[in-house]
Amino acid sequence: MASSHHFALLVASFFLLSSLFIPSTATTRKLTALVQQQPLVLQYHNGPLLKGNVTVHLVWYGKFTPAQRAILIDFILSLGHHLHAPSVPSWWKTTEKYKGGFTGLNLGKQTFDENCSLGKFLKTPQVARLARRGDHRRAITVVFTAKDVAVDGFCMSDCGTHGSAKADPTGKTKFAYIWVGNSETQCPGQCAWPFHQPIYGPQTPPLVPPNGDVGVDGMVINLATLLADTVTNPFDNGYYQGPSNAPLEAVSACTGIYGKGAYPGYPGELLVDKTTGASYNAVGIRGRKYLLPAMWDPTTSACSTLV
Repeated sequence: MASSHHFALLVASFFLLSSLFIPSTATTRKLTALVQQQPLVLQYHNGPLLKGNVTVHLVWYGKFTPAQRAILIDFILSLGHHLHAPSVPSWWKTTEKYKGGFTGLNLGKQTFDENCSLGKFLKTPQVARLARRGDHRRAITVVFTAKDVAVDGFCMSDCGTHGSAKADPTGKTKFAYIWVGNSETQCPGQCAWPFHQPIYGPQTPPLVPPNGDVGVDGMVINLATLLADTVTNPFDNGYYQGPSNAPLEAVSACTGIYGKGAYPGYPGELLVDKTTGASYNAVGIRGRKYLLPAMWDPTTSACSTLV
């Protein structure tokens, strides 16, 4: 069973709803954080952070094409490369400003469960069970679920989560894990915005996804959010604002912001690929382009964007 688990990323539609002043406790906090005049401050709660070299193990639950897996794997690999800004590693570098310094993410083992051994509707304990497979020493396990797999809370209150669970029956050690779902057919207007028109709010044209896959390019945004939130608040006692079971964290505190001038319903000024028309703000390995969310910068107490 998961010993600690909380929602780390609210769906984009709820963020848009907040711009229309429809009540929602969590989203009201997010909107307030974005428009308040005083600095947004994530308090450090004196718990351990994930610093140094950390291995990222992957669990693929359901069917993903090789091209889809490559988009996500290349993003993880890009985090450790030296690329000219604006780039994936220059985005990740902000995590070094949190106490403890450098966090290097390295790709670890991959586990494939294409036949969905636990069924196609998962609850939190089952996600933790999938994540428990393998070595958890200085590691994060990421569970990716395919577009036809439903997860408790998916599209209702979150697009992905991070939490921690017991590594063994004794409960003496915990490990951090992440779940991210492919929203292509279930709720792209919520979890793949701005690559799909939102269900609510301003109906501006969706952006062209940089890797040509609305669902998986949306997964990159959610994965990026959760990786940063996990290393800076792995066990609910790191950096966050608000209650520990529904916190604003390193990136979830900056929901909906991707470029300069962003506001609810508008992601901000972005770079555009002249050939494909795709919008992006970060370059990765193999010429990949990605759209990455803003991250809270402890040195400025503000959400920092790449462009």
